[in-house]
Amino acid sequence: HLFFLPPALGLAPGESALLDGWLQRGVGRGAGGGEAGACRPPVRQDPDSGPDYEALPAGATVTTHMVAGAVAGILEHCVMYPIDCVKTRMQSLQPDPAARYRNVLEALWRIIRTEGLWRPMRGLNVTATGAGPAHALYFACYEKLKKTLSDVIHPGGNSHIANGAAGCVATLLHDAAMNPAEVVKQRMQMYNSPYHRVTDCVRAVWQNEGAGAFYRSYTTQLTMNVPFQAIHFMTYEFLQEHFNPQRRYNPSSHVLSGACAGAVAAAATTPLDVCKTLLNTQESLALNSNITGHITGMASAFRTVYQVGGVTAYFRGVQARVIYQIPSTAIAWSVYEFFKYLITKRQEEWRAGK
Repeated sequence: HLFFLPPALGLAPGESALLDGWLQRGVGRGAGGGEAGACRPPVRQDPDSGPDYEALPAGATVTTHMVAGAVAGILEHCVMYPIDCVKTRMQSLQPDPAARYRNVLEALWRIIRTEGLWRPMRGLNVTATGAGPAHALYFACYEKLKKTLSDVIHPGGNSHIANGAAGCVATLLHDAAMNPAEVVKQRMQMYNSPYHRVTDCVRAVWQNEGAGAFYRSYTTQLTMNVPFQAIHFMTYEFLQEHFNPQRRYNPSSHVLSGACAGAVAAAATTPLDVCKTLLNTQESLALNSNITGHITGMASAFRTVYQVGGVTAYFRGVQARVIYQIPSTAIAWSVYEFFKYLITKRQEEWRAGK
């Protein structure tokens, strides 16, 4: 380690302290620190401008990405869960007259007033349980593939193609872990849901529809989330180039970029989200218009949505979806970037102190 060089060179205490300070600013921060920083050239920066954020994560471990991703995913879903409940209900194709809402705030107020304060939070526990591992895999896979593909496509720079491709592959792992939790969550969120506990819902779905019901919407979820995440990550990285060209840890730029990226991606993929909700909930009134009994597959879901509500039905809940995604992605990115920065910085300080 470079930190052990001054005594070996016989430098005076003042010279040793000066070199230590230079190393901590130039190598420990600018180049990623420790052994990881020695593997690549230092990053040019103003010594007084603070740590170069983008240089730090390059030396971050997979564990760092997974921990930061898990925390971000859990917080994102927990904070935005009441709006998610409203979104699920507003996407209902033939809602009960008591569950017809004009907008998100009116829906949330009526749910609390008529069904209880904690009704919008039903199913939160299963969502948090699924979101942790799902987002850990998601961000770790994205970071690894983004770097690998960028080195191939655009060495030394940022590639939008690499960002989009990495997001698509990461989605495969995320949805595989999250889909069963989504099924249970959305069934518990529906108006007049017979399920009050997660275990009751899981048992009923397993006994009545089989294990396959937990992945009935997986292909539709992928069909929705692959373009969603491609748009999401490409927009986020594009905005980061404009708002944060130095790629430092900048909370405001992460929040703004995340919010804009989530809004664009959410609006573009709303029709697919409506079909996913229908496959997950198997809405009874919609089933009455489907002679096959169960709605299975994306084609069947698209056909049923059109039969029940026409073209406009594909955009049910678009307002709630965009309102949900703007703060949701802002929270996810800002929390993820913060914990990635914090954990990596602590790891560098620990290496420097060894």
